[in-house]
Amino acid sequence: MYDKHPSDLTRAATPTGTHEGYMPGFGNDFETEALPGALPQGMNSPQKCDYGLYGEQLSGTAFTAPSHQNERTWCYRIRPSVKHSSRYARIDLPYWKSAPHIVDDVVSLGQYRWDPVPHADEALTWLTGMRTMTTAGDVNTQVGMASHIYMVTASMVDEYFYSADSELLVVPQQGRLRFCTELGVIDVAPQEIAIIPRGLVYRVELGEGPARGFVCENYGQKFDLPGRGPIGANCMANRRDFKTPVAAFEDRETPSTVTIKWCGQFHRCEIGHSPLDVVAWHGNYAPCKYDLTNYCPIGAILFDHPDPSIFTVLTAPSGVPGTANIDFVLFRERWMVMEDTFRPPWYHKNIMSELMGNIYGQYDAKPQGFVPGGMSLHNMMLPHGPDREAFEKASNAELKPEKLDNTMSFMFETRFPQHLTRFAAQEAPLQDDYIDCWADIEKKFDGTSGRK
Repeated sequence: MYDKHPSDLTRAATPTGTHEGYMPGFGNDFETEALPGALPQGMNSPQKCDYGLYGEQLSGTAFTAPSHQNERTWCYRIRPSVKHSSRYARIDLPYWKSAPHIVDDVVSLGQYRWDPVPHADEALTWLTGMRTMTTAGDVNTQVGMASHIYMVTASMVDEYFYSADSELLVVPQQGRLRFCTELGVIDVAPQEIAIIPRGLVYRVELGEGPARGFVCENYGQKFDLPGRGPIGANCMANRRDFKTPVAAFEDRETPSTVTIKWCGQFHRCEIGHSPLDVVAWHGNYAPCKYDLTNYCPIGAILFDHPDPSIFTVLTAPSGVPGTANIDFVLFRERWMVMEDTFRPPWYHKNIMSELMGNIYGQYDAKPQGFVPGGMSLHNMMLPHGPDREAFEKASNAELKPEKLDNTMSFMFETRFPQHLTRFAAQEAPLQDDYIDCWADIEKKFDGTSGRK
């Protein structure tokens, strides 16, 4: 299924407690080695590392962050990552934009919906196939986010990338990708997500294509599991279902490039080897994947229904308690059993800005037009809700227990307004008639009391 380029990677033997080359747990302190004895014990920086390796720390938080928030990983690698053979040179990736990015002739105020972005005839890699849809906040002050569509039809070969700006939440919708990272290999497919930390070097290979999906680029504090409050210790996303890869390394001498995203700009340098040469590592700052079918939703079992925040898989906090820089929210198959209740999402305006994507199936609030691979945007304090067909059906349905089946959609929700890029406004397949889905909503008020 996957091409053979990563066959040079030497992986750790799968130890007890791992599954198919992954270690379970979210935010755990892991340790893994691809060669026996490569990982120092009892210390981080010995005078001489075994196998002639170099010790190098990758820090995801400030050194003095509180201990329960402090994240770092010690890497034992064949060459230190500072070794490269050219200075950084500015390059242009014209479709990948960063906040603040406000286009004067583009109106972001409105309700928007797009059909799936079609695949192009040209060969596109992870870098050249990225298309930014919205930006929010400011990448320079490390607040906010950007949302992207990726379209990949070709693997990166002797080409590597990392973002100094952000961590990336990857949501595949079509095809399969392989992320060959400094800390191991992650294979990801539709109905899964991957989290690639800020500063981690990786190469993306096409496993089964063409591949298309969604990316949330998080400029702020990293994603964490939401607090469950009175829900307690279980359900929603459980820590044990997240998978972090075991150590894997390449020892290849070959002309290569590393592209870096830094303050919204892209720079490239040349190196004479593969940078994926970490033989062993330990720490809690690492990539991971998660199977969305393991998400256990919570809902009402009598009347009304809770806010959509009850479906939060991951949250990236802001400086305001309870108000997220980003929430990643999942709407998957689930039972609806509420009595005397309008069951679809209600009409509302929200302080948060909501960008939704459809992974597969039909979303219950809008049975027409919101198709797999499509997206919608309802910016802060703009009204939205069910179309007329969904409203009439839900208002008159027999309220027996009903399972919502064949459905998986998600939301990138942020406290900041999301601004459209020129690509989103003028090149992506925007549904110009989207707002018409509310045009035929009827006035039902007649001055008499009682529900009809």
